[in-house]
Amino acid sequence: MNGAPIQVRITDVGPRDGLQSQKTLVPLAGKQALIEALWAARLPAIEATSFVSPKAVPQMADADALLPAIAVPAGRSLSALVPNQRGLERAVQAGCREIAVVLSATETMNQRNIRMGLDQAIAAARDTLRDAQAQGLATRAYVAVAFACPFEGDTPTGRVRDLSLAMAEAGADEIVIADTIGAAAPSDVQRVLDALLPALPVQRLGLHLHDTRGMALANAWQGLQMGVRRFDASIGGLGGCPFAPGAAGNLATEDLALLCAQAGLDTQLDMAALVRAVDLVESLVGYPVGGRSLRWIRQNLATFAAPCAAPSSTPRTDATHSNHHRQGAAAPQGMNT
Repeated sequence: MNGAPIQVRITDVGPRDGLQSQKTLVPLAGKQALIEALWAARLPAIEATSFVSPKAVPQMADADALLPAIAVPAGRSLSALVPNQRGLERAVQAGCREIAVVLSATETMNQRNIRMGLDQAIAAARDTLRDAQAQGLATRAYVAVAFACPFEGDTPTGRVRDLSLAMAEAGADEIVIADTIGAAAPSDVQRVLDALLPALPVQRLGLHLHDTRGMALANAWQGLQMGVRRFDASIGGLGGCPFAPGAAGNLATEDLALLCAQAGLDTQLDMAALVRAVDLVESLVGYPVGGRSLRWIRQNLATFAAPCAAPSSTPRTDATHSNHHRQGAAAPQGMNT
């Protein structure tokens, strides 16, 4: 590769999307330790929590205490998901400087996720984004179930385009296209991006991928091929969607980091520190976690001479298979991406 390597920005959503569905409640100190471990791995951005109703999502009940307890290194971003104006108020009071809103692309998913119809959800997301920007906050907008909905089936591509444009017009700094139930294939990613890219600069687009059908890495590669440079991922592949029984979790941060490294793309992540973060997650949730490449990464850490540089050699005899992670029982949810 000639010149400086292409930069890829990974937002780790493990502390929020990864933990929110866990049956075991992780204490505040454990969440702090996880975020610190992700900072140590040089993650540029972390989605730390969600300001939803504590009754709906008990795992996020400590959001008001968590954010003030976290020191944010210079040049990094710590964000929170907010479902509505009240959530935004709480986030601001906690010192949050970046928020995310969720707009599902189907009527039924909005009703299940935030108890609003689609039109009402669009208006609410616009209002929240504009209020956040008026207070100087950076903003992200998720378009959830952008490929398929567990209640309505395939999501119309035109609707995803229209909702993405609506969020862009409302001022969202980043529009994140979310494969909420892990139903997409690379051809679906191409189809949706083909519809979006004539209307939106690729620099404002991100992908949030789930690995239900084992397609997350392939879908990430398709996005990279089409110019996407912003991705959500979750340490250890933690997470999942409560509406997809047996679903695997999010795209694992360590898998995406390895893919980028082997493709000559620069994430600036520290692979050894990522492995330590996976170990910490496992101790917090109480069952094995880890991306498909975790075993191989453990065995070959010495080949990574610099943060997420490509391995100096890749043995052709590698027989490592997926380290499939088991998901805990899902708690009641308030916000799903």
